[in-house]
Amino acid sequence: MELHFEELLQKVMDFIKSEAKTETIVGEQFDLGEFRCVPVIKVGMGFGSGGGEGIEPKKGKGQGGGAAAGMGIEPIGFLVTKGENISFLEAGKTHGLSAAFEKIPDLIEKLANQRYKEKEEEELV
Repeated sequence: MELHFEELLQKVMDFIKSEAKTETIVGEQFDLGEFRCVPVIKVGMGFGSGGGEGIEPKKGKGQGGGAAAGMGIEPIGFLVTKGENISFLEAGKTHGLSAAFEKIPDLIEKLANQRYKEKEEEELV
């Protein structure tokens, strides 16, 4: 039996190349009003192979081998464009402290608007 590891690994690589695409996981880019959205994925891969042969007196010789591959694919977000502006929109929700930091600019703006309205009301009275 003749082992062809290179050929086997090439077939595995060809399969991964054909399947590990954004289009096969989350779809193709699309337009949403004035925005163009391009899905983004994260791909992780691992490969392994091994083989050996031996000779045992009075029983003959033998050989064996194997190969394996694993792949993990995860959608992580979208690149969003509008005109010449590009931003990244994360797929998952943020939690904990990072979520609080993301809300700070909106909170500051609300406080500033509230103080501005209070000043206007004081000046009218």
